[in-house]
Amino acid sequence: MTWNALLSFVLLCLLLNITPGPDTFLILRYALRDVRAGIAAGIGSSMGYLLWAAAIGLGLAALMEQSATAYRIVKIAGGIYLLYLGVVALIRLRRAGGLAKDVMAVERRSLFPALGAGFMSTSLNPKVGLFFIAVVPQFLPAGHAHFMSTMLLGAISALCAALYLVALSLVANRAVAWLRRPKVTKALERTSAGVLAAFGIATLASATQ
Repeated sequence: MTWNALLSFVLLCLLLNITPGPDTFLILRYALRDVRAGIAAGIGSSMGYLLWAAAIGLGLAALMEQSATAYRIVKIAGGIYLLYLGVVALIRLRRAGGLAKDVMAVERRSLFPALGAGFMSTSLNPKVGLFFIAVVPQFLPAGHAHFMSTMLLGAISALCAALYLVALSLVANRAVAWLRRPKVTKALERTSAGVLAAFGIATLASATQ
C-alpha cells in the first residue's frame, strides 16, 4: 500500500468515526459520569473494528453482502442491544432519583461493563460492517496475504477509532466538570440514554422494511 492510499484510508476511517452514531452517544453516556468508563467504552468500541476485520479476512462478512437475511439479523440484534442499553440507563437514573453521581457510584466499581458495551455496540453495528465490506477490500494490496493485510487495515481503523473516542471522552468529561450542575448532568444523562434507545428503535424499524 502506498502512502497516499494509507492516508486516504485513514481519512475515511476518521470520517466514519466523527459521523455521529450509536458509539458516539454510548461513549458520551459513560464519559459524562466517569472519564475512565468513557475511555474503556471507547477502547471496547475500537476492538469491535478488529472483529469486523477478522470477519472480512475470513470471508464471513461477505454473507451480509450476499444475504439480506443475514444483514437483517445483524441489524435486529444491534437494535435490540442499543434499545437495551438506553432503557437500562433510563431505569437506573430513575431508581437513583435522576442523580448521575449516584449512578456513577454504582457503575464505577468495574470498567468491564463499559468495555463490553463499547465492543458489543460496534460488533453489532451493520454500518461498520458495510464500511469494511465496501471500503477495506479496495485497499488490500495485490499479491499479499489477504487475512494479514485485512487485519492490518483493521488495526489502523481500530487505532483511529480509539484515538477519536478517547479524545471525545476526555473532552466530554472536562465539559461536564466545567458545568458541574446537577440539572445539566441529569439532562445530559437522560439525553444520551434516550438517544441510544432511539437508535435502537430506528435500527429495528429499518430492519423490518
